[in-house]
Formats: sequence, structure tokens, C-alpha cells
Amino acid sequence: MKIGVISDSFRLNLHDGLKKAAEVGAQGVQIYAVSGEMAPENLNAQQRRDLKNYISDLGLEVAALCGDMGGHAFTREEDNAYKVDRSCRIMDLALDLDCHVVTTHIGVVPTDPAHPRYAVMQKACRQMGEYGDKVGCRFAIETGPELAVTLRSFLDSLGCKSMCVNLDPANLLMVSGDDPVKAVHTLAPYIVHTHAKDGRMLRRVNPETIYNGTLDFAEAPFIELPLGQGDVDFPAYLSALNDIGYTGYLTIEREVGDDPEGDIRLAVNFLQSLIR
Repeated sequence: MKIGVISDSFRLNLHDGLKKAAEVGAQGVQIYAVSGEMAPENLNAQQRRDLKNYISDLGLEVAALCGDMGGHAFTREEDNAYKVDRSCRIMDLALDLDCHVVTTHIGVVPTDPAHPRYAVMQKACRQMGEYGDKVGCRFAIETGPELAVTLRSFLDSLGCKSMCVNLDPANLLMVSGDDPVKAVHTLAPYIVHTHAKDGRMLRRVNPETIYNGTLDFAEAPFIELPLGQGDVDFPAYLSALNDIGYTGYLTIEREVGDDPEGDIRLAVNFLQSLIR
């Protein structure tokens, strides 16, 4: 397995964040590509080549792009034509950067396939999956909003090889209360990227309140913690990934804290100690 970093986690501009990822010992980076200088419409063909070369010259590769547009994700029919098209443009950008994975949250998958929102999300994901199948890019749903068994059933229903999983163990623990180790085995055929993040659930709430934008994060029911200081059993989690033959990225994500660089350096060292 390889170690990556979400370059935006350093809270620096694009190029400085990429340089810092190389400095801390990462092999790859994940980059947000929804707005600002990384938005697809803001990078012409030459700029994409220049960025690809800049990343390569740092000794890095692009592990994944993040195409998370926030809000209600893909749960509203009236918004999905725009969001699906934009997601396809992000996949095009990924391919121009020699990357074959785009990650995002899609919203909370209902446990009951008869729920009206289920079909709405299926339609959007099939459209993105069919485009991914055509161009050779995988669209990876990030875990957390629902149990792994629910996400597995949803993915099985799509019939698209390119609709896959970005497994975030902390999200599973903090939001749905799921077991990341069991989730690895449940989602094994679909896992193409993972996040290395840690945390703890403080109290159980309906995931809908977290992912529909109504949660007051000043009173969040979970806490994100530096790697190795939360409730994710990383030795068992990495062992499970080894068991299923996963050889891709463990991409460090640090969304909080006053010293992101320090926390990320500790995370790199922590993962290196476990995968050697």
C-alpha cells in the first residue's frame, strides 16, 4: 500500500500544498477539483499538462481527485443533471492528470430500495458510472453516511464497473457507527481508494442531519482526531485491506486542528510503521 495526502489539508495554495505533501514523505496526493484554480473550467489543456509535470517533478502522482460538491449531493432530481455533468468533467480532468479515481459523497443511501430517493440516486450514479466505464475513470463513493451493507447493496444494483468505493474508516465509526474492518470485507470488490483518518463518535445521531447541511458543527456528535488517537483499529484495518489484496493508497485527510502539517507528518510516520 502507498501513502497519500489530501494536499488541501495543509491549508496552503495548490502548489505549496503539493510541495508540502512531497516534503512529508507522501507518494501521492488527492486534490479537491470542484472550485477555484482546480475547477475543470479553470484549467486549459496546457495548464493541465503543466500541473501534471509539476506533480511528477515532485516525485508524486495523483492518487485521486475529490469531486465532492456538498449540499444535498445526488439526492435531488432537479439538481442532478448539472451535478452529473460536472462530475464527468472532473473525471476528464483526472484522466488528463494520469489519475483514474474521483471521489465524492453521494448523500445518504436509504436502507429501503423502495424509498423514492433511492431511485434518484441510482439514476445519477448509473449515469456517472456509464461515463466512467466509457472513458476509463472510476467514481468512488465515500463511506460514512450509511452502513457498509447498505452501500454494498446499492452498488450491486447499479451494474457499472466504474462505480466504486473510497473507504473512509473514521467516517464509518463517527457517523454510522459501523466497523471499518468488517466494512473492508463487505465492500472488497469495490474499494479503489481509502482515506487514512481517525476519530470517535460522541453520540449517535441520524446521519441525515450530518449530510443534509442542518448539523451545527459547534455541537458535532463526533470528533476527528490525529491518526492513531481515535477509535479506528488501524493494525486490524490495514490487515483487512491486505487480506483482500488492496495495494492502493491510504490517503491522509486532516480537516481540523491547529497544526495540520504536524498532524500529517505524524500520520505519515504512523502509517509507515504499520505497512513496512
